[in-house]
Amino acid sequence: MKYPLIILFVLTIQPLFSQEITLSDDYKKETIEKLSLLIQDFYIYPDVAKKTSEHLYKQYEAGYFDQCKDNETFATVLTESVQSVNKDKHMKIMSNASYIAPENTLEAKAAHRMGQINNYRSINHGFRELKMLEGNVAYLDLRMFAPIDRAKEMVDAYMKLLSLSDAVIIDLTHNGGGDPSMVQYLCSYFFDKKLHLNSLYYREGDRTQEYWTLEEVGGKKLVEIPLFIMIGEETFSGAEEFAYNMQTQKRATLIGQTSAGGANPGGTRGINEHLSVFIPTGRAINPITNTNWEGVGVQPEIQTKKEETLEQVCILAQKAADLLRKNKLETYIQLQQNLNQHLEHYKQGESEMNISASIKNLVDSGLFGEWDINTLGYLYLMELKKPEIGLCILKSNTIHFPKSPNVYDSYGEALKINGDLTSALESYQKAVDLATENNDQNLTYYKETLQKIKDELNSGK
Repeated sequence: MKYPLIILFVLTIQPLFSQEITLSDDYKKETIEKLSLLIQDFYIYPDVAKKTSEHLYKQYEAGYFDQCKDNETFATVLTESVQSVNKDKHMKIMSNASYIAPENTLEAKAAHRMGQINNYRSINHGFRELKMLEGNVAYLDLRMFAPIDRAKEMVDAYMKLLSLSDAVIIDLTHNGGGDPSMVQYLCSYFFDKKLHLNSLYYREGDRTQEYWTLEEVGGKKLVEIPLFIMIGEETFSGAEEFAYNMQTQKRATLIGQTSAGGANPGGTRGINEHLSVFIPTGRAINPITNTNWEGVGVQPEIQTKKEETLEQVCILAQKAADLLRKNKLETYIQLQQNLNQHLEHYKQGESEMNISASIKNLVDSGLFGEWDINTLGYLYLMELKKPEIGLCILKSNTIHFPKSPNVYDSYGEALKINGDLTSALESYQKAVDLATENNDQNLTYYKETLQKIKDELNSGK
């Protein structure tokens, strides 16, 4: 069961026919009877469901619904009535939109289907806008949490772009919720540990479904990047869960206004052919607070006026980005000093492990990559004329980046300079094998290099 996706799902769950009818007293009575039964059978809180039903009958007997002359008005008044008792913003009675079947021709059916597809594509799975702001701050306007099976690749693509920033702002001020699994997946990008994010308890079956961060996502995790989340009065349901998860795990700073306050997931059920109702059948349970945001909303740490939220969050994010860059520089200097110390006091047979470990620390910090190691190795190999140190450095590159043919080509050259032609041949062969497997653009060059070392070995026999 999902949180309601206000814009998308309500529009796509209307397979029912609707027509102009007269709202007779019998029609209203039958509607209230059916609505009361549905609420009592499925609403997450049975005691509240009973009170809600009793309230509906009292209002009917008092003639409260006599004011309703059409289904649209009847749905609105019914919604106000039930919410006055249960205070549940998810429970909503809706007038079913009229359904007009497409013409029974291939062209008409194709046009109808393409209209549906294009409409969904235009929503872009909720990713409204992504832009880079001053100070290398990424701003993402996310309007819904689309079904994970449809939008995973889209999420991964956007998160790849976000990973290049030094601070991230996610704007949920117009986000009406969506798929809990998508909330879980997006949350997982910001944690490197397995954490219990949220649980959903359902009355039917007396069952609880837990949501934990995922160890694997389709891209690089943004564990250290400062995160700021904009929320407001329109932030609802699954969007509130995302913000609440991040707030309770102390992973993000929330800024804006108190959110709408809808924490109970459920589904839509037909009352009759003209009306339907969204009934919350479950409730969220946060593992840290043991409660949720139902009826009270998510409270941001920093309260702002609506028109000032973006300006204020940009100031905070830019400061956080500056601090992140400063900390990275200090970390890089410290790790580089540690590596330099081992390189300066190199002892063959003793220092190799420490050098490799120091390089690993730089790689793990994200401050050193394959080409950095390669450049450093050639510095010692060629310019500083210390081939044994160059060999040690380039060997570590094969450990940290074992899928790259280039690192084996460089290591092969270092082995050759150090006089070990047999091992050099093995390394060059590895480069060719990987380049063939990966269809590498430098495959021809690697093959030529491999042949040269073979010829050199054969000539020495």
